[in-house]
Amino acid sequence: MKKILSLVGARPQFIKEAVVNEAVRKANAWDHVLVNSGQHYDFSMAGTFFDELNIPVPKYNMGVGSGTHAEQTADAMCKFEKILLDEKPDMVLLYGDTNTTLAGAIAASKLHIPIAHVEAGPRTYNKLFPEEVNRVLTDHISDLLFACTDLNVQNIEKEGIVQGVYNTGDVMYDLYAKMRAKLYPEAEMEKYSLDSGKFIIATIHRDFNTDNRDTLQSILTGLNIATRDFGLKVILPLHPRTRNKIGLFGLEEMLDKIKVTEPLGYLELMSLTQNASFVITDSGGFQKESYWAGKRGILTMPQGWQEITDTGWHTLIGDPVLSDWGSLISDIMQPFDYPANIFGDGHAAEKIVKVISETFSGR
Repeated sequence: MKKILSLVGARPQFIKEAVVNEAVRKANAWDHVLVNSGQHYDFSMAGTFFDELNIPVPKYNMGVGSGTHAEQTADAMCKFEKILLDEKPDMVLLYGDTNTTLAGAIAASKLHIPIAHVEAGPRTYNKLFPEEVNRVLTDHISDLLFACTDLNVQNIEKEGIVQGVYNTGDVMYDLYAKMRAKLYPEAEMEKYSLDSGKFIIATIHRDFNTDNRDTLQSILTGLNIATRDFGLKVILPLHPRTRNKIGLFGLEEMLDKIKVTEPLGYLELMSLTQNASFVITDSGGFQKESYWAGKRGILTMPQGWQEITDTGWHTLIGDPVLSDWGSLISDIMQPFDYPANIFGDGHAAEKIVKVISETFSGR
């Protein structure tokens, strides 16, 4: 039986891995060895997902943790190389656009191990974003590229990659479709004394938002405007980086009217999202999840999933400091026709497993 090492390290990767892992087990497709880089090392951001999503305990935990981009990538690359030399896999499976992803791609490529990249092809065309650099480099050294949308495929083809590219749809949508029946919005709302449609969820963690005092203060101002002017309660699951920066910048008082929580598990977050009025986020993963939940959103980042933002369903704000939060919130609460069926049919993982299995059998 063939062996694949699957490398994860951040929240969206845990979610993607859960779906692909299940499809592999159902098909008994190959020996699937799970490796956790530890890029998101906080248990509430990592361990919770393994429990909730029924992901087997990783065979390896590299314990990379935080650091600069270079430190984190280099540490993951060196540690993963040792695992590759010990395990001698037939392929490496990577997800998304984190430093873990790039580290895995470089380490595998140097050892001439084939690479499969799940969620290939998104582009912002802005190299100031480390995620953009990670995804472009990973795509260009991968052998199999699994795109989520037609636009992703077009982006890859524009860069001269025409072989090994497949539009399978999004495995995160697979999971959402499967887990929707298991959500418990009423129980989660009761926990925080919330009324349906009378609250919003905000997730802020990107360094371009957290590491600049004016930007972070503006976003917190927007959350307070939602409460003060629109009567909406705000749930803010606080990322460790964001919490640290709020303390460093002396902005703690801006949290007085906001319900701050620890990072939420998948089921908790998705349950609350079902009955939220809208979301405010800088997470591409949560952008998609809120779209699937039928919720509009304000995106505090220069670019998000273009497939959604082009429809007007979500609103991008490139510079929160220059934003009129009152107008943004008023506009996002207006009725709007839902743009359906952007990310596939909910069977992406099965298609990925089928393509990889056929690739093995064709050798």
